[in-house]
Amino acid sequence: MNRIDRLHAMLTHLQSKKKVTASEMAGRFRISLRTVYRDIKALEGSGVPVIGEAGSGYTIMEGYRLPPVMFTQEEASALMLGAKLAERFTDSCVRRHYAAALFKIKAVLRSADKEYIDDLTDHIEVSAAHTAGMEGAQQNLSAVQQAIVQKRVLHLAYHAGAGSREAQTLRDVEPIGLWYYGSAWHMIAWCRLRKGYRDFRLSRMQRILIRDEVFDGDAHPSIRDYVRQIMERNQLQEAVIRIDSRAAKFIQEQKLLQGFVSQEDMGHSIRMVFLVGCLDYFGRWLLTLTDAVSVESPVALQQVMSGLAERIHARHGRYLTVSPV
Repeated sequence: MNRIDRLHAMLTHLQSKKKVTASEMAGRFRISLRTVYRDIKALEGSGVPVIGEAGSGYTIMEGYRLPPVMFTQEEASALMLGAKLAERFTDSCVRRHYAAALFKIKAVLRSADKEYIDDLTDHIEVSAAHTAGMEGAQQNLSAVQQAIVQKRVLHLAYHAGAGSREAQTLRDVEPIGLWYYGSAWHMIAWCRLRKGYRDFRLSRMQRILIRDEVFDGDAHPSIRDYVRQIMERNQLQEAVIRIDSRAAKFIQEQKLLQGFVSQEDMGHSIRMVFLVGCLDYFGRWLLTLTDAVSVESPVALQQVMSGLAERIHARHGRYLTVSPV
């Protein structure tokens, strides 16, 4: 990246956040701190009202706005793909605002790039598994986002799901973030009723009310730290399996309900990665695939599968007959 392009990118970065440190810009643009300081002076010299100094961070004076920027074809394509995903995995409010933002972006594209994006849009489709309660989850998404950013207490009428002794509970919670896994949106929050952090699936929120009360956000971990702690405590484990390519096409919907994360085509087989809350439950689902699946990791899941197979043989082995030689 030449210096002119870097100065333009630094100005865009400064406008994208409330405050940006010199070390952050050095890391993003892979330059030294000394170069960052020189570039900031160059921006100031060109009339950009940069506020701040080395060691405290920089910001742009309120009211200053960079004129419309030109997006590359690749950047515009990435945003269009994001819009396609937003159509399936967010609520109507988010979809509406995303579409409005994308419309403004397309307005500054060159004619050739506009035609490219329009043509690409017509050739991409995203399908999502429509599970029970998906519409309700999408209706709650914007309200939960608002409560997280404003640090407002949420009042929930929550249904814990099948197997719960309580059909519905009323709870006041302090939301710390949203987590998408297992083909569903989940809100992580401090539950005042249970006095601990809980995972609330949005599709099970029967009523939701944003209270006026503001909670102390510094009293809670970030959503990233929370997820890392969960993974370290093995409440969710990564499971890697290989499934015969011919059988993989029959579980496209089922895998989304089992915590599917990603997959890789290995030729005659598909390597799939899942986030699993209960290895025993996941292993019982894998048994439905019989000899079309094998477990790569973890070892604990391999042991679960071996134990299940032994119990099946112990129960049904007497039905096996040996053909005469």
